Amino acid sequence: MPDVFVNYRTGDGDKTAALIARDLSHRFGDEPIFRASESIKPGMCYPEELLNNVRRSDVLLAVIGPDWTRFPALHDENDWVRREILEALACGIPVIPVLEGRRTERLTASDLPAELQPLADRQSERLDLHQVESGLDRIAKRLIELVPTLRDRTAAETMDSGSTHNHVGDVRGGTIVQSRDITGDVGTVIKGDHGQFHLGKGNQYNQHFSGPGATYVQGNNEGGIRHHFDSSGKDEEDDR
Repeated sequence: MPDVFVNYRTGDGDKTAALIARDLSHRFGDEPIFRASESIKPGMCYPEELLNNVRRSDVLLAVIGPDWTRFPALHDENDWVRREILEALACGIPVIPVLEGRRTERLTASDLPAELQPLADRQSERLDLHQVESGLDRIAKRLIELVPTLRDRTAAETMDSGSTHNHVGDVRGGTIVQSRDITGDVGTVIKGDHGQFHLGKGNQYNQHFSGPGATYVQGNNEGGIRHHFDSSGKDEEDDR
């Protein structure tokens, strides 16, 4: 059972339809996406497969090219582009017109056959061929909003490639800090009299400061601290 039915006309938007279907199949898998030239297997009844899959879909994407409304076939009752859209409308299935490129204008009722005029009232999406990736992302997001069962596998891939996995075992009496990226130095305070490089009793404090202008103050400081750098970049500290 497909979730998304991709409707298109050969010669007007079919390449964009193939692009959309390929992207959606990559995101959601092949099974949820129906495109006639790819989804109907040899030997199967073409008319029956088309209408049955429209009826079982959750949403229909109607890919609209710049000449879509000027095709005479749109007025032919046997035209499959027309029949698929009308079947979806009759079944109460959401129909999203996807406008190809920047030249394709929004649909107006006066340019459509009477039966298809409700299509002009449907909110459309535009796939700008100069910004394909963002357009495909937006279409996928709209589909997920309409069909919550869809799962974008590419989102999980992106998360896996950019994430950091941390594991901490049992920790007693100490502090654990987990972070993806740490820049600079880390100071450590070891409480108690047990630890590496520790002699005698009492707490051990390890601090390390580096770099021009680094300053460490312990206790009270009155009057502030100023730095002066000569032409070589050397720091001449002035405590006042």
